[in-house]
Order: sequence, then structure tokens, then C-alpha cells
Amino acid sequence: MARLSGRTALVTGGGQGVGRGIALALAAEGAAVVITGRTEGKLKDTAGEIAERGGRAHTVVGDVGERDDVDRMVAETVREFGGLDVLVNNAQSSVQRKLAETSYEDVELTYRSGPLAAFHAMQAALPHLKESRGSVVNLGSSAAVQGEATFAAYAMAKEAIRGLSRVAAREWGAYGIRVNVICPAALSPAAEDYLAAHPHKADELARQIPLGRLGDPEADIGRAVAALVSDDMAYLTGATLMLEGGRTLIG
Repeated sequence: MARLSGRTALVTGGGQGVGRGIALALAAEGAAVVITGRTEGKLKDTAGEIAERGGRAHTVVGDVGERDDVDRMVAETVREFGGLDVLVNNAQSSVQRKLAETSYEDVELTYRSGPLAAFHAMQAALPHLKESRGSVVNLGSSAAVQGEATFAAYAMAKEAIRGLSRVAAREWGAYGIRVNVICPAALSPAAEDYLAAHPHKADELARQIPLGRLGDPEADIGRAVAALVSDDMAYLTGATLMLEGGRTLIG
């Protein structure tokens, strides 16, 4: 039997990139998956691929930066599949600028779609996660851990998410809820566009990763998340998994 058979997962930002890879991998392990995002076409494409593989998926169009939308995402998940076992807070908007050029509005945008969205989604999901003794996976970033230049707003938001996750792991452990963070370095639409425009950067990027490549959103990141939320990892909470091919070892 698949490891996640009979369980339901909600993945924000599931229409592309890492979120899509996570949604596909969770469905492959038997979970019914609700994917959310702002672009209906991308969500439908991901849901269609899940269905073609024999899985179950439901889409909810919405913006995690809007609290009413987040409430609706959780409510539709429970209404569609009868409960909630896994919450993956993946969606994130941000801008990339040098610190001196980063505006308050840049930080506000990044926080609203990042730690504030995760905070609200976790609170909205809590009653259902208590029932299922479920699992939360929040997305951090290797760029934040490394303190990469031009990532000020993004790094602030992602490290705030890690702090939130540690507190939740400590407080919610009594309910049997596990809360962990992954920090991926993986191919995304933005990364693919950048490398297509700057092909000479591909070798430079590979040299910064001991394993010599960016991760695949489904095979490397999604499958790790599927393992993380399964019973195989039932004793792990409050942890950060660096799914970045060893990138932070180089700095």
C-alpha cells in the first residue's frame, strides 16, 4: 500500500515549480491532494497530470496573502475530501534587490505571502490537524540560510518561517502534530528562465553545489516531503531538512 493512502494534503502554490513537484509526489504515494494558487491554468495542468497517473486532486484558486482565501482553501479541502492530514506552505512572492534598495513595501509583500500566510494557514488548519494527528511542512530557503546577496526580504521571511515552525513543533507536539521545514535548491520556472537567458551561469551554479546540479522538484524535493510526512518519519519534528545538494556547505 502507498505510504499516504487515505490521507489528504493541501499544497499552496502547487501549480508550478517545487509546489507542483510536491503535489505530484504526495499523490503518487496515495494522498488526495488539494493544490492552490493564483493561476487557474497551472493548477488545472497539475491536477490533470495527477489524474492521468491515477491520483485524486482538487484545485482552489486564491492568494495566500489574503486571509479569506486561506480560510477558503482549508474549508474546501475538508469539504472535498473529509479532512486534512498534511499542510504544505509552499507559496511565496518576493522581490530580489540589494539590501540598501529594498523597500518596506518589498518586505511587506514578502511577509504577507510567506510567514504571515503560513501562520494563518496553520491556525486555520489546526482543528483538522488535531483530528488527524497530522503534519505541517513549511518552506524555508538555502538562500536565506546562506545570507545570499540581493535576497534581503526573502531571507527575512524564510527565516521567520523557520522560527514559527520551531514554536509550532514545540506547542503542537502534544496533539501529535509534527512541524518541519525544508530548504530546497531546485529547478523552478524562474530558475529555468534565468539559465536559458544566461547559459554560461549553469556551470558556475553547478560548482556551487557538491552534488553538481539543482534538484528536481518532484524526484528530489517532492519525494523527500512524501517521506517526511509519512509514518516512516513519525519521530521527527522541529527540524530543518536542507534539500540543496550540499550547497550550504560551500557558502
